Amino acid sequence: MTQVILGENEGIESALRRFKRQVSRAEILADLRKHRHFETPLEKEKRKAIARRRKRRFRSNFKNRSTGQ
Repeated sequence: MTQVILGENEGIESALRRFKRQVSRAEILADLRKHRHFETPLEKEKRKAIARRRKRRFRSNFKNRSTGQ
């Protein structure tokens, strides 16, 4: 749970900035978006397969560029 304690002479703006930074580092919003809808095991596997293909394609393109082919 992300928590920010307001200092004695600290403004609300700086505390809000710290809170936003902690939330982004903890990847809370990304996790909420990911779990917004239920994902069946089949859908999860399809999503992962697409990500693997995309990653493989990127790596092969990058490898071809670095070797000059």
